[in-house]
Amino acid sequence: MDRSALLARTSLRLFAATWLATVPLGLADAASPPNLPHTTARLAVGAGLRISAFGSSSTEGIGASSPAATYPSRLAAELSSLLPETHITVLNRGVSGEDVDDMMRRLPAILAERPDLVIWQTGSNDALRNVPIERFVAMTREGIAAVRAAGADIILMEPQLCRTLDAKQGSETFRDAIRAIGAELGVPVVRRYDLMQAWINRGLVTRARMMSGDGLHMGDAGYELLATEVAHEIVAETIPSSRIGAAR
Repeated sequence: MDRSALLARTSLRLFAATWLATVPLGLADAASPPNLPHTTARLAVGAGLRISAFGSSSTEGIGASSPAATYPSRLAAELSSLLPETHITVLNRGVSGEDVDDMMRRLPAILAERPDLVIWQTGSNDALRNVPIERFVAMTREGIAAVRAAGADIILMEPQLCRTLDAKQGSETFRDAIRAIGAELGVPVVRRYDLMQAWINRGLVTRARMMSGDGLHMGDAGYELLATEVAHEIVAETIPSSRIGAAR
């Protein structure tokens, strides 16, 4: 990486961290049970953390310039920075083009790797393929139940802001369904659509830098911002507020 690119990445990361520190992350009330109980317990005793980034092309990293620039790779680096005493492993288990049926067929193999936390990015290909929303909801609920039955925690990640999905009639119903499922079942949701719009509105990144140019996938800058957000979300959900400042 040349010096100018390195300086640009460092500047972007610092800007993102400063902005995200001012954004409410939906931290649960202290009296409420944690949404990520297994992850919380492991961090409390200083155990390592094994994360499965499960999803389709956004997880695999289509649009990134290299494997190191994908969101799972950047997530591992960001969490290692936030939690330097914790051994962090992030497994990239994204397969481009998959919908909920495809991913449910893969889920047993994902759980066989014994992750502590599964981050399930879903809903984009389902919208594009006209998967019935009722089936999507039923299969997503089934997947959440399977992850929890295996003793792991789960975070859902909704579809991205992009011109391809914006042009697809009814695509927003999948985003709304994921948010509704999360609220009902106590599953944290990475509201990727809103985050991406906020990054643009705040001047954190241009749409051209955020996206890969194909109208669907994110680019390096978008994946880096996404990883920063997800890392801070995990910290906020699992570490008492008195320790968040120190972790950051």
